[in-house]
Amino acid sequence: MSKISKVPIEVSARHIHLTKKDFEKLFGKENPISPIKKLSQEGEFAAEEKVSLIGKDKRIDDVRVLGPFRKKSQVEIALTDAYHLKLNPLPKIKVSGDLANTTKILVHGPKGMIKAPCIIAQRHLHCSEEEAKKLKIKNNQIIKVKISGKRGLIFDEVVVRTNSKFRASVHLDTDEGNAAGISGKTFGEIVK
Repeated sequence: MSKISKVPIEVSARHIHLTKKDFEKLFGKENPISPIKKLSQEGEFAAEEKVSLIGKDKRIDDVRVLGPFRKKSQVEIALTDAYHLKLNPLPKIKVSGDLANTTKILVHGPKGMIKAPCIIAQRHLHCSEEEAKKLKIKNNQIIKVKISGKRGLIFDEVVVRTNSKFRASVHLDTDEGNAAGISGKTFGEIVK
């Protein structure tokens, strides 16, 4: 395998993306979404609002809402979360936005509840088309990303996602980040 380039690694905790309609069901029509922190991808942010995910006999509270609003609502969790919630069937590993045949989960907000599709997001690399050209990769290509360190490993099955608004960044879930011992600012290497 030859090394190609270094890219920032971000560990993404459990979160929910909502449509405006579902946001209003959970938080009320009179309450606007309240951004508190910009995320690395242009226009995306963490909101002040949080929800609870309700499983068979367990729950996870304080799940962050991310904005802006999307065309479809979706919950993204790690496999450990799915085990904790005793979800059956377990959520599938899917590219964000691919909600066909997904497990639904009950989402509780201060003003109401919804059922939303729940996935384990496939590890992925966001990048602009220009960055993809420089890295000699293309949209939907599957690559490997190497993390160095005492718990270093190579993540296979990393899907490339390109968009003019994206900036190069690999997104892993908390299970993956913990497996690689990631804490603080970390970079990975794209390998072929």
